[in-house]
Amino acid sequence: MSLNILLIVGVVLSVIFHFIGTYAGAKKIVWLVIALMWAGSISIAMSEIKPKGYEDVKKMQGKYADTDKLIAEAGDEISIYEILVIKKSYLKNEKIDNKK
Repeated sequence: MSLNILLIVGVVLSVIFHFIGTYAGAKKIVWLVIALMWAGSISIAMSEIKPKGYEDVKKMQGKYADTDKLIAEAGDEISIYEILVIKKSYLKNEKIDNKK
């Protein structure tokens, strides 16, 4: 699932919660929940991947230059968001190679 789709869903849910809070007369509580939801989502996206993820990165490394560049930019500690970007690049290159 694309990050753009996830962001759009998050914004739509925030707007829906806002209108529910307005209707119920609990705007402050709803905005607190929305803030906590976004903070939690960002925290999860920025957390470090598990050791198995590093094994996957090693398998992807060395095949494609742009994927290797993303791996190098990620550094020693790779976040969940970064692994998604790396896998997207790798799969895009795999798809191009399979068409040849």
